[in-house]
Amino acid sequence: MINISENNTSSSIGYKTSVLIFALAILFWAIFDSTMQYITPLLIQQQGFSTSMIGLIIGFSSVVGAVFDFFIYKVFKNTDFRRLLLTMFAIGFFYPLILWQSKSIWLFLFAMSIWGMYYDLYRFSAFDFVARFVKRKHSASSFGKIQVFKSLGGIIAPIIIGFVVADRISWQPFMVGWAALLVALVFLLLLIYAMQQKGDKNNLPEPVVKKRRLILEFNLWRKLGGILRPVLVMAFYYQIIDSFFWTLIPLYALASHQQQYGGLFLAAYSLPALIAGWFVSRITRKYGKKRSAYVSLLTGSLILSLFFFINNPFALILCVFLSSSFIKFTHPVINSSFADYINDAPQVEIEIEALEDFSSNIGYIIGPIAAGIMADVFGMPAAFSVLGLIGAIVAAILLVFGPKYIIVNKVPQQTI
Repeated sequence: MINISENNTSSSIGYKTSVLIFALAILFWAIFDSTMQYITPLLIQQQGFSTSMIGLIIGFSSVVGAVFDFFIYKVFKNTDFRRLLLTMFAIGFFYPLILWQSKSIWLFLFAMSIWGMYYDLYRFSAFDFVARFVKRKHSASSFGKIQVFKSLGGIIAPIIIGFVVADRISWQPFMVGWAALLVALVFLLLLIYAMQQKGDKNNLPEPVVKKRRLILEFNLWRKLGGILRPVLVMAFYYQIIDSFFWTLIPLYALASHQQQYGGLFLAAYSLPALIAGWFVSRITRKYGKKRSAYVSLLTGSLILSLFFFINNPFALILCVFLSSSFIKFTHPVINSSFADYINDAPQVEIEIEALEDFSSNIGYIIGPIAAGIMADVFGMPAAFSVLGLIGAIVAAILLVFGPKYIIVNKVPQQTI
């Protein structure tokens, strides 16, 4: 673990430059990841699996991710973002190879296991990077900028793949993904080199390893989970929404013979992050982080609930864009809140990161499974409307009953 409170200053190459290079690496990694996300349900369907089974298979990636969250402190003794990202790139390179060769449910589940681990490494690295090199007052805007670039990758990839993919998946999407992953690695190496040249590595405090028994770690998770419950619920439901879209939209476009619109649907879902990320800090300073997130989720969910009543594809794209404009706003706010909690209690940094990722993984387990089952039972348009109604209820409960302040450093010291 690192003592962030002693190092929560701008990097010597400038925090803005560091964030920009980091975000560029994430942009091209997101093109790779979004390409894989788009073609994965189509590849599974290509092998004859039903929509419900597609959801179950995709959800398994986060089962592995959730288990990985609990044991990551055993694998990585400190959460240096450079080590995490280099490991992520190495794992990510092999994912398309295994996915392409998958024909049985067991190979698909193995591929999902790899996907779950490398995506977790990205999330851990992003929290660690911002907590180490960005001042607290800039954390929301930094996460917003990172989300802007990540979402740009989520816009570019499905538009390209939507026109590349025809009736069956061939080699072209995999080449697109690998090329983007290679460019992302170049930017990461550039960032590491720049930090070493400027002495940033030497400015980092030596990691302090906290070795805890498994039962003590579980008890600490339980106490922290109770304190962080409202933001964990937000992270949980945000991932349900995200996985819902990425699971069903490619299938919906194919089933409705609107394959050319599949990329546009996902682009409309990702595009608002480019807008929200730039002014999230201004809104949260005025209204508070948690309240801003609750109201945004409520508004976006209510708009999404109209999906079932719209038939025109362009009107549906507009509906997705408007609902996502509010829903996507919550993501950098949630991430910024967790970075603040890490800053307040650096001695439990990895546990806070793991709890956030664990709740997100649970959302990504439930999301694809619920999407597949609801699509088979009610139809895809109705599934999106139900998703919006549930989101509105969750946001309303948090807005009325959620605590105004969360104090993380009140965790009893004997549990640490």
